[in-house]
Amino acid sequence: MSPHVKAISREEHLRFVAARPSVSHLQTPAWGDVKPDWRAESLGWFDEGGTLVGAGLVLLRPLPVLRRCLAYLPEGPVVDWDAADLAGLLEPMLAHLRSRGAFSVKMGPPVVARRWSADAVKAAIADPSAHRLGDVEPTVREAGADGIAERLRRMGWRRAEAGAEDGFAAGQPRHVCQVPLAGRSLEDLRSGLNQQWRRNVKKAEKAGVKVVLGDQEDLATFYELYVETAERDRFRPRPLDYFRRMWTALTAEDPDRMRLYLAHHDGEVLAAATMLTVGDHVWYSYGASTARRREVQPSSALQWRMMCDAHEAGAAVYDFRGITDTLDEDDHLLGLLRFKVGAGGQAVEYLGEWDYPLNKVLHKALGLYMSRR
Repeated sequence: MSPHVKAISREEHLRFVAARPSVSHLQTPAWGDVKPDWRAESLGWFDEGGTLVGAGLVLLRPLPVLRRCLAYLPEGPVVDWDAADLAGLLEPMLAHLRSRGAFSVKMGPPVVARRWSADAVKAAIADPSAHRLGDVEPTVREAGADGIAERLRRMGWRRAEAGAEDGFAAGQPRHVCQVPLAGRSLEDLRSGLNQQWRRNVKKAEKAGVKVVLGDQEDLATFYELYVETAERDRFRPRPLDYFRRMWTALTAEDPDRMRLYLAHHDGEVLAAATMLTVGDHVWYSYGASTARRREVQPSSALQWRMMCDAHEAGAAVYDFRGITDTLDEDDHLLGLLRFKVGAGGQAVEYLGEWDYPLNKVLHKALGLYMSRR
């Protein structure tokens, strides 16, 4: 029999998350409190014996005027993606969301498809014939990922186009950079840094950069640097209230769910970053820095301290989050790819996000609207 899907309490959802080694921070109950423009609901998958065997945080975004909504499960749901009857897991979810007024469903299966080692990425960047990561042979192809993608297509799901996270163009990165921590010593991590990274960490230490933990009051300092970073790197910053909501919601769920790190030098904060933890997975979430005194390498000191703290806490993965898959030297994001992979990280490709139109007319109309924005 297919599992039964129904709404569950935050407490049931959180217990399910806590019993697993790694669940995305976007699939914790508290994440719904961070997104006030969406209505959040925790879903549970129950087997015929009444045991909770899967869970997901779904965000419901109302469509203007019409009483319908977009349903979004970022980096979820958390179910057995290797199950032989994948349709039996997803069809009850679609039926439940249809009853909630959803006209379209977007989800991000937490399934890794391919991995490229730091050396493989470095070689790919140097290869003039390679324009994207997909042009080069991965170090690892995860068994079963292609089969899951094919089954989703047969069920009527379609891979979504990449988009911004704001508004209806909800989306999470398909490519990320992850530093493996499990089974490695701190010396292993340090030796995994490339030459430039090791040099920068030493420069910061010699210059006297001190990295400390901040608290909620320090979010204002972080935000000043974040706005400066947005202007420099040409992206639209989130409002300060967004980060205050993150802090309040996530730390209420778990006091160690969110941390703020600040890099000080000569009495001034030069860089800051937020770090999120769920189970044995740690994410570098948001970073910010000033252009002043960059020669003392505050950002490298900051990241190294965060990796060391993640390692000390027993994390299996330090996740730098999104990277570009382009290898084009003219792309300004290539420098960020070099920086993250230089820390000894792997480039990791997930299956990406997938759409299922419950109402094909409204789904198509939304696609046309978003393409013209």
